[in-house]
Amino acid sequence: MRAPLRPALVLGLCAALAPLAAAQWNPSSGQYGKEDATDLRIMTWNVQDAICSTNDKTNVSLSDWDAVARMIAALRPDVLILQECGDNSGNGTGSGVDSVSTLTTVAGMLLHGGLDTFHGSTPITAWVQKYAPTFDMPYIFASASNDGFNRNMILSRYPFGDVNGDGVTQVSDFFQLADLYSPGSNGGIRGHMTAEIDLPDATYACDVIVGNSHLKSGGTAGDKADRLTAAKNIAYYVDAQFNGLGTSGADPNNKILSPNPTLLPDALTFFVTGGDLNEDELTNGTKGPADWISQAAGGANDGTDRDRTDMTYDASTQVFSGSRATIGSSAKFDYLVWQDSIATLRRSFVFDSADVFGGGGTPALPPEFNGFLIPSIVTSSASDHRPVILDLIVPLVGGPCNTAATDLGNGKAGTGGLVPLFTVCGELSTGNTADFKLEDARPLSNAYLVLSFVAGFLPFQGGVLVPLPDVILGPVPTDGNGEILLPGVTGGGGPIDVYMQWVVLDPGAYLGKAMSNGEQVHYLP
Repeated sequence: MRAPLRPALVLGLCAALAPLAAAQWNPSSGQYGKEDATDLRIMTWNVQDAICSTNDKTNVSLSDWDAVARMIAALRPDVLILQECGDNSGNGTGSGVDSVSTLTTVAGMLLHGGLDTFHGSTPITAWVQKYAPTFDMPYIFASASNDGFNRNMILSRYPFGDVNGDGVTQVSDFFQLADLYSPGSNGGIRGHMTAEIDLPDATYACDVIVGNSHLKSGGTAGDKADRLTAAKNIAYYVDAQFNGLGTSGADPNNKILSPNPTLLPDALTFFVTGGDLNEDELTNGTKGPADWISQAAGGANDGTDRDRTDMTYDASTQVFSGSRATIGSSAKFDYLVWQDSIATLRRSFVFDSADVFGGGGTPALPPEFNGFLIPSIVTSSASDHRPVILDLIVPLVGGPCNTAATDLGNGKAGTGGLVPLFTVCGELSTGNTADFKLEDARPLSNAYLVLSFVAGFLPFQGGVLVPLPDVILGPVPTDGNGEILLPGVTGGGGPIDVYMQWVVLDPGAYLGKAMSNGEQVHYLP
C-alpha cells in the first residue's frame, strides 16, 4: 500500500494557494509572434517547389514566391527547415534540380530581394525583408542530398557553429551500419540533414542541433517500409551521435561511418528535428516515422531524448478551427520532434491563412498579408502544405528558474496550442521556501494540482498524467493572464520527491483539459 502524502506537505501547499500574472501573442489581432523573445521558434514547411531559380520572383497576382515570402515574414522563425526546394520541374517554370550554390543564392534572394540574375537581372519585387524589414535569417544551408528533383534546407537567425568541438557543423546525410533496431544505411531518399547552431551566449545557456527530413511519399507497402527504415536509422543516429546510447561518448558501438562522430554535445545542447514525414501518426494504425524518431524501439531507457526517455513530437492544431491537418482536409504529414528533457514546449500550432476566416468575427490577418490579392489564400497559394511552428522555452543565462524540481515534460496543449508551464523556484530544505508557479494556462479557469510520491505516467484525457492521483488540490482559479503563483511554500521533511502536475479545465483543449508539464519536486531535510 502506498504511504499517504505527509500532512505538513499538503497543508503547506494549501496555505500557499493564490493566483498571479503575464501572456502576449494575439492571433485575434493578427499577431503570431513569439510570446517571449527568448523562446526559440522552429518552423517546418514543405514549400512545394516555390523556392527555385526559375520561379518568377515578383508579386504578380497570387504568386507562390510572394506568398512564401509573406508567410515567413509573418511567422518569423528563428530556425526554418524547408522541404521541396530547388525543383524547377515541379514548379513548372524550368527543369532539373538547382545545385547547392544556386539554391543558396535563391534563398538569399527570397530573404533580401535585389536583382534576379536567373531572369536577366530583373528587379525582385517580393521578398521577406520587404514585409519584415528587421527580420533576417542570413545563415543558409542547402543539403547536398537530393532525389533528382528537390533538396532540403535549413535557414537560421543564428550562425552555424561547431557546438561540440568535433569539427563538424553541417551534415547533409549520415551513413551507418545496422545495429540494434537500425537496419543501417541513411536517412532516406533525400537524406536527413543536421546543422549545429550557436545561440548567443549572453542570452542562452544552451545551443541547438537541428535536423530536417523529407521521407518517401506514397501509400504502397514499399513506400511505408522505406519511411520506417529511414525513421529507424534517424532514431539510432540521434541516440548514438548526440546521446552516446546512454554512455559518455559518441557512437560507442562504432556504427556511424559518416560523419564519424567523436564528441557528445554538452549537457544543455539539445536536438530538434522535423520535416515532411509523409505519414499521419494518428491514423496510420501502426508505429510510424514520428513514433520511431521520438521513441526508438520503445523499450525502457532507449528513447532518443538526451536522458534516454522519449522525445516529444508536436500535436499542433490550427488556432481557430482546431484542425490538425497540414495537407488536405485532415492529414498531418508534417512534424517537429524535440528533446523535452532540455527544451520545454510553450506553444505549437499549424498556420493556415484560411483558418483565420473560419474563426468567426472580423478576420485579423497578419499585416504582412496586406496587398495580397486574396489574403485568405496566402497559405494555399504558397504551397499544398501548411507550416508547423514550435516555440520552445530553452535554458537561459540566469533562468528560467526550476531549481527545486526536475521537469518531466508531458504537458498537454490548451486554448491556442499553449501548453501550461509549471516551475518550482527556490530550495525546499528546512528554513527555506520555493515558489510554485503555473503560467500559460487559460485565463480565468479552474486548475487542480495532482500530487503523489509515485510517478504513474498514466493515459488521461488525451494526455499523460505524471503523478498517480493520490491527492488533488483545488479548484484554484487562474488569473486574467492564465497564471497561478503559490509563493513561499515551506521546505523540509525530506529527503523525498513528490510528483506534481496541474490539470486545467479548458474548453479549447482536447477533451476539455489542458495539462502542465509534470515536476519531480525535491523536498530536502
